[in-house]
Amino acid sequence: MKDTIKAILEQEDSQQAAAAFRKELRERLRASLYEIVEEEVRLLCGARYHPASVSGHYRSGSALSSVYFQGERESLKRPRVRRETEDGSEEMALKSWQLARDPTEWEEAMVRAVLCGVSCRGVSQLRASELRGESKSSLSRLWQNKAAGLVEELQNSDLSELDLLVLMIDAVVLCKDLVATVALGIDTEGKKHILGFRVGYSENAEVCSDLLGSLQGRGLKAPHGRRLLAVLDGSRALNKAVQQHFPGTLVQRCLVHKERNIRAYLSARHWHELARLFKKLRQAQGSAQAEEAATAIASFLKNKNAQARESFEEAGEELLTLLRLEAPNTLNISLLSTNCIENAFKNLRRHIGRVARWRHETRQADLWLASGLMLAQRTFRKIRGVHDIPKLIAALERSWEQRMAA
Repeated sequence: MKDTIKAILEQEDSQQAAAAFRKELRERLRASLYEIVEEEVRLLCGARYHPASVSGHYRSGSALSSVYFQGERESLKRPRVRRETEDGSEEMALKSWQLARDPTEWEEAMVRAVLCGVSCRGVSQLRASELRGESKSSLSRLWQNKAAGLVEELQNSDLSELDLLVLMIDAVVLCKDLVATVALGIDTEGKKHILGFRVGYSENAEVCSDLLGSLQGRGLKAPHGRRLLAVLDGSRALNKAVQQHFPGTLVQRCLVHKERNIRAYLSARHWHELARLFKKLRQAQGSAQAEEAATAIASFLKNKNAQARESFEEAGEELLTLLRLEAPNTLNISLLSTNCIENAFKNLRRHIGRVARWRHETRQADLWLASGLMLAQRTFRKIRGVHDIPKLIAALERSWEQRMAA
């Protein structure tokens, strides 16, 4: 083998050398497999031409079968072994051959390709040698089985050990009359977790309450000795559901949603100034600067548009919740908006973009949402300002003590 490898490496054409090396490696793997299988056959049946008469097993020729080498299927002859029974004989399954035929690696590769955007029709273009006899229907069934497992993992995993610091809830529209409400949690180490989702016709109180109830049923609980911080988009349904299931939660309204809502009421010539004022609010450190920035926004809107001013005033104290905790403003970029969950939605939208028609009567939405959100979760990093989380925890503990003393 050393001489063969040396000859391959001495080839001038690197592509030909690589192809020759892969071919040689496959030949060696094939030879090793035959040695392992033959050893199992020998242990069962005895040496070739010297059978073990007391074992009850005997060789029975061979049959064409297939195994997987480096993730690719290859046809090979499989030795056959039979054993004597009271009714005659039966064929034995060779354990070594079954291990070589294990399609787990191939299945994972195919499912990963589908999850990353390759259609079931297009998967066959990836490795034609792998897919002999595999139709797009069988691939679709394979994906559905794997996605169903992701739904089970995402919707039923145990949450009792999660030390929850921040809860974010937002909704993503799949199509007309089909809205997914998703919950994301941030723990005391700054790690983000997709907690679960519910699919309904709108972001209503019943759907939100059902989602939070299911999270509690899986062990999610408000922290002991400190208040929970929830970042919401302003939906009354979300606010009502959160207070119902986690009483005393501090609610921070998403500043990005609020700026977007106000901008819709203003002429385009005012957008730049509005953005500047909201940026100042998002960068504020502590309650004093927050009050100053909020007053500036209110003054700016006073003579611009009545609906814009009412939209800003409607949010009230919830716009400044985090800032009044006097937590470091390094956390503002992550916790003054629902951007953490919105970023997950961006990945989700890329994933579900190939769905041409949503079927309300099936589990289609659950399958696509679970697989898309799990893919998004793999890209998660800790939140910005993670090193200042202990200061936020201390602020939430002080707020808890003040609430208990009141």
